[in-house]
Amino acid sequence: MRITFVLPHAGAAGGIRVIAIYAQRLRQRGHEVTVVSTPRKKTPFRRQLRQLLTEGKWPWQGPGVSHFGGLNINHRVIDRLRPIVDSDVPDADVVIATWWETAEWVWQLSPSKGVKIHFMQDYEIWAGQIERVDATCRLPMPKITTAQWLVNLLREKFNFTDVTIAPNAVDLERFHAIPRDKQPTPTVGFTYTSFRNKGCDLVIAACEQARSKIANLKVVSFGSSEISRDLRLPSGAKFFHNAPDEQLRDIYAMCDAWLFGTRVEGFGLPILEAMACRTPVIGTPAGVAPDMLSKGGGILVPHEDPASMARAIEQIAQMDGPSWREMSDKAYMTVSRYSWNDATDIFEGALRRAAEGSRLASKVTA
Repeated sequence: MRITFVLPHAGAAGGIRVIAIYAQRLRQRGHEVTVVSTPRKKTPFRRQLRQLLTEGKWPWQGPGVSHFGGLNINHRVIDRLRPIVDSDVPDADVVIATWWETAEWVWQLSPSKGVKIHFMQDYEIWAGQIERVDATCRLPMPKITTAQWLVNLLREKFNFTDVTIAPNAVDLERFHAIPRDKQPTPTVGFTYTSFRNKGCDLVIAACEQARSKIANLKVVSFGSSEISRDLRLPSGAKFFHNAPDEQLRDIYAMCDAWLFGTRVEGFGLPILEAMACRTPVIGTPAGVAPDMLSKGGGILVPHEDPASMARAIEQIAQMDGPSWREMSDKAYMTVSRYSWNDATDIFEGALRRAAEGSRLASKVTA
């Protein structure tokens, strides 16, 4: 098949990583894959000046890190920030929207650009424009989602049932660790971002509270953005900026628990990556966390409750070696039962069904 993905800026977000994985794997299966995206949004001059005055440095305005870097994928970046239109997109069998705004663009494309499909990784009302987001959920395009809660949302809120669920997996060749014991010093980690929905403020508060009982608690973190003055890490925390995958697995594996405090989440790929590295997860009931942690590889804590997360940190820190090792093994076994090959089978099958359904409909109406 000829397959086109239509993206906003193809940066370093987790959802972009998922799209890059599917694009690469579909190409490896013999499909002709094209990715069309917008350029990176420039930071307004006033905001750049404010960052210079508050943080002492001028923000970098380059193209940024992308999960498509180094991949043998036909990736077209259009000339400026604007809707993607017919002239930007090749003729294809299927064309896939990957974000609510791209769903608006894809819906306007000519039939020659392919059967229109919406890959929906989140209910993106947190980006604003709630009415427009809801309108894209109602568009009669087959949808592929990553989690059961999105399937339920589409059915219950929008009465939309043409949905395929393709849960994300984790690449065990990239994310792995040998069986191990607890760290000599109790250690927890988390993914850093100043985006409020991800709940880093809650995680940081939980770490500070846990230190009242675990004085030597070590904290590590990584992220694609630099530390904001408005959201400081716990004192003494070690931060890894733009760490490559080879380093990420070592960061996960140096922890006794990985903290996931998100308020709103489409899926939560770091949960899988940490568990693949045999690190139990302490997480809120968002995204895929309820399904994954119910199998014994971590602890589920309530939303907006740093005290409960702090108690879970204390619980894991106080575990004896065999009990922690059992939780670590369960974390690994949970994620190793399902692979990206399995996910790609489901994703590819959804594309084929949509393309075949369109061909049959064309024959009936001809």
